[in-house]
Amino acid sequence: MGVLSLGLLLPFGAGAFPDRVIAILADAAGATPAKHITFVSGSVREAVETQTTTVDGFLRERGFSPQPADAVSSPLDAPLRDGETIVYRAAVPVEIDADGSTRLVRTAATRVGDVLAAQHLALGPHDTVAPSAQSDIVGGLVIRLTRATSWLERIRTAIAPPVHRKYDVALTSGKSRVLDPGAPGAKETTVEVVQSKRSVAPRRFFLATRILRFPRAKVIAEGVGDYSALAGLARRGIAGTVRLADAALKMVATAYTAACNGCSGLTASGRPAGHGIVAVDPSYIPLGTHLYIPGYGRATAGDTGGAIRGNRIDLGFDSHRDAMSFGRRPIVVYVFK
Repeated sequence: MGVLSLGLLLPFGAGAFPDRVIAILADAAGATPAKHITFVSGSVREAVETQTTTVDGFLRERGFSPQPADAVSSPLDAPLRDGETIVYRAAVPVEIDADGSTRLVRTAATRVGDVLAAQHLALGPHDTVAPSAQSDIVGGLVIRLTRATSWLERIRTAIAPPVHRKYDVALTSGKSRVLDPGAPGAKETTVEVVQSKRSVAPRRFFLATRILRFPRAKVIAEGVGDYSALAGLARRGIAGTVRLADAALKMVATAYTAACNGCSGLTASGRPAGHGIVAVDPSYIPLGTHLYIPGYGRATAGDTGGAIRGNRIDLGFDSHRDAMSFGRRPIVVYVFK
């Protein structure tokens, strides 16, 4: 009758009732419109219909007693709206062992790292935490935070000089002499040392190395011995021989003997002509230079000739037959100082 009487007081032809009027009518009838809420708790997500008016009332209707440490997506005293999603996570007890003390906290965080951040426990670059910062939070979890200190160490070490070997035809086989003793270099290695309070042995992390001083190579001259030894080296190829010699010269070679027309049997250096004494252009190869010529052997630049200019060389032979057999040909001459 109360509702009917109130309706009779409304102007005739007023059209659709305003929302406020509908609310008054609903209150007068003792009915509250149902709200459709999406409720998320842990891994459970469900659609719920309720007539409660606040978030707190809704949670209590669902059987939860919200505590200060719990996580709720909306304030507890906020009015509940139709279509709203309410996310609720109840706090669980967690034990934290850090900085020499143990504390028991209640938290609604989902990750270990979030709990530590909420407790203002910042992680240093080498600190460790177990379980890891990305681990999920469960009730009764024990989190252990281990602090570590670190410092830099700079270690200086010597760099051994490399050894360069040169073959010297003036030395007999098995003999050697040091042409340059060389000098060691030095380098500095920077290492970060990390000492954990729960570990006895520190850990070391390589950071960088820099050269303080480059080494100077040690140079050793070694005797070749007879020509067969040097010829064996030459058989390893042009590249190998060039590495052993001071220079490799492309030349045009001819042959002569001490018995040639106009020859005295003595060379420009005063040594007897014959195998092992070759005529050169002194401006091209200085007299007295030790040479090795594939197919000929060991030689010394000990003679000159009027027709020997530039890259020409005249090889001495002991017999006319050998000289004629050699003839004229392009060769590579290896120079040893």
